[in-house]
Amino acid sequence: MDFNNMPVQRKLMAIILVVSGAVCLLVCATLLTYDYQTFRFNTRQGLTTLGQIIATNSTAALAFQNQDDAREILTALKAERHIVSAALYDGQGRLFAKYPISRPDSSFPAHPDVDGYGFADVHLVGYEPVVIEGRRLGTLYLESDMQALYGRLRVYAGLLAVLIVLCFTLAFALSSVLQRGISRPILALAETAGIVSRGDYSVRAIKMGGGEAGLLTDAFNHMLEEIQKLNEELEQRVVKRTSQLQAVNKELEAFSYSVSHDLRAPLRHIDGFAQLLQRHLDPSLDDTGRRYLATIADSAKRLGRLIDELLVFSRMGRAEIRHSLVPLGPMVAGVVRDLLPETADRQIDWAIRDLPSVYGDPAMLRQVWTNLLSNAVKYSRRRTVARIEIAHRPDPADGHVFSIRDNGAGFDMQYVDKLFGVFQRLHNAAEFEGTGIGLANVQRIVLRHGGRVWAEGRPDEGATFYFTVPDSGPPVDHPAESLLAVSS
Repeated sequence: MDFNNMPVQRKLMAIILVVSGAVCLLVCATLLTYDYQTFRFNTRQGLTTLGQIIATNSTAALAFQNQDDAREILTALKAERHIVSAALYDGQGRLFAKYPISRPDSSFPAHPDVDGYGFADVHLVGYEPVVIEGRRLGTLYLESDMQALYGRLRVYAGLLAVLIVLCFTLAFALSSVLQRGISRPILALAETAGIVSRGDYSVRAIKMGGGEAGLLTDAFNHMLEEIQKLNEELEQRVVKRTSQLQAVNKELEAFSYSVSHDLRAPLRHIDGFAQLLQRHLDPSLDDTGRRYLATIADSAKRLGRLIDELLVFSRMGRAEIRHSLVPLGPMVAGVVRDLLPETADRQIDWAIRDLPSVYGDPAMLRQVWTNLLSNAVKYSRRRTVARIEIAHRPDPADGHVFSIRDNGAGFDMQYVDKLFGVFQRLHNAAEFEGTGIGLANVQRIVLRHGGRVWAEGRPDEGATFYFTVPDSGPPVDHPAESLLAVSS
């Protein structure tokens, strides 16, 4: 029987009956043990007294070696129905007289034992010295059965059984009466809590009586009132926040339009006219002039690339995630093949562990792998032999944890918070080219998939980038978070 799944009424009744039964059994066991020990003590004391009387009356018979008197004295024990046998031993320990007479001598002890009384198996046995004026004449042997004790225990056990039945009956009756005053308010609260769990905070529990149950109901209803107020305030905040996010989204769209149209034209003009100026003045330009014009053209192209990546970053925050089961092994292998033109003249040791399939957007996840592996290739190019290791491990909290480790330039951990920010770079552009948007894009995609991303590294000792993807089916998209990331 599953106690946790019992109805409340039955559970309360079971608790009352179990507690009452345990207390009753404990009391009965205590009384029975006490009576058993007390009766054993009294039985031994009674046999000790009887032995002393018989031993005193037997002094003359042993002193004058009169067996007839000794037998007559022992025969008087017929009045004691629990005495099984008795015997007198002379001073040399020989059997002098016995009771009952018909019992064979071999059934009696061959010689007296140590004086005293004690329990042996199912009998009480005693040895009492027969002494006159300080001189020991012999020993009295007495053996009593335990029927009196067993009979008393049976009577007690019967009375206690009746008492237990009466206690259980009374406990059942009282629990049936009392539980209605306890379980009904609790059941009413449970029913109300079930309705509240479905999102209806307007319901209130019915108060049934006073006392603690009434106070509990009042407190529960007051809590519901507070929750209802907070829920209404939260809904208003959500509406307000949604409108703010929609406004931000419109601003971002306007920003994207401005970047794609208004900024691109001046950049094309700068690049185009720089080339025209170079061709027009080429015969008269010295090396310094040509370098200046080349710098203008390269800066315009770099700014164009920066605008393109910024547009990708903006679109990635608004694009709808199309969830499907994505095998990451073939995807990563494809990204590595795409990087071969950049690594044709380099020696790279790729260590790619087995990768699972995850739920996510294939295009976005491919962008994550492309950015992270491109970074690993780029920042390890100064190594004679670059090593890039891709690994995976399951995690109870995060689902799937992926890592990309390289032995490249690394970074100082005190600046780790800047890694995933837009336009944040930890290395000089002259050392390693880049726009500072790739890792920000990685973080945005991972967050939208319900995961997280972080990195570890040390200068000139390489870096390791981690990201997680939940394994509980398609993750919940949070476009609002991505918008906030752009607006910040």
